[in-house]
Amino acid sequence: MTRGGEHLTVPAADFTSYYGRPILKPPVWKRDIAGYLFTGGLAAGGALIGAGAQLTGRPALRQVGRWTALGGVTASAYLLVHDLGRPARFHHMLRIAKLTSPMSVGTWILTAFGPAAGVAAIAELATRLPDHGVLGLARRLAPPVGDIAGLAAAATAPALATYTGVLLADTAVPAWHDAYPFMPFVFGGSALAAATGVGLIAAPAAQTAPLRRLAVVAATVKYAGGRRMERLGLTGEPYRQGRSGRLVRAGDVLLGVGTVAALFSRRSRVLSAISGAALVASSVATRFGIFEAGRVSARDPKYTVVPQRERLDEKRSTTEH
Repeated sequence: MTRGGEHLTVPAADFTSYYGRPILKPPVWKRDIAGYLFTGGLAAGGALIGAGAQLTGRPALRQVGRWTALGGVTASAYLLVHDLGRPARFHHMLRIAKLTSPMSVGTWILTAFGPAAGVAAIAELATRLPDHGVLGLARRLAPPVGDIAGLAAAATAPALATYTGVLLADTAVPAWHDAYPFMPFVFGGSALAAATGVGLIAAPAAQTAPLRRLAVVAATVKYAGGRRMERLGLTGEPYRQGRSGRLVRAGDVLLGVGTVAALFSRRSRVLSAISGAALVASSVATRFGIFEAGRVSARDPKYTVVPQRERLDEKRSTTEH
């Protein structure tokens, strides 16, 4: 618009809200939940590796996978209950099964996975019992029972690895919500990377050949989803900038280092340990980075206002034509 030869423009919008409060209420979840996101994925990846090792005759790797699954799900349950504040709240969530609620579905997935992972891991210990009397019977029954439980845990593992991504995307938090098509892939790849890392550290080198290939698969899945998240536009900005962006980038770099080191670690325990540590650290950095990115996007009104205005403008232009 012009007036008297002078070009007038509308001043840039100042994204504020009443009393300086955010438009959205930031997530009330504490960093316990960021840890929960990591340990749940670690448990799921461990169960899948344990089942694969079971089916391909790699007993030492099978044991590492099963114990990783149990350790991860135990830590995951503790962090979830700690965030809820009272153990009874977890029990109350089991009163109903609501398929439209990712939290409800996730609670049931965790409840199904935990006992199966526990039985599979305990079966590894039972094989060391004395071979006489009742203990001998338990020792003989442990392998088939452990195998069934290990496969049951692996069957629910993909859901456990990815449902947390669906859970975050189901919120109104802009950086999480707009990433809903890609978040499960990032979480699934990150889960496999973490469990692969533990396997490379703890399992004998003679049984880790599948893990080197799995590291490549995990990196491919995670990178594909992660790049799409970062290119979301404005709501992808927290994945590229600030503390959350640094964590996400650190996760990418560590994943690359861990994957390359894994490919060259066939005869080197040192390289296997470096690779494993990098892959585990990558998963931690990725989960905490995504968690922090959501908190950042909820606190700043522009991540809510600008995309809404863009969608409204696009809708108006479509109806006008």
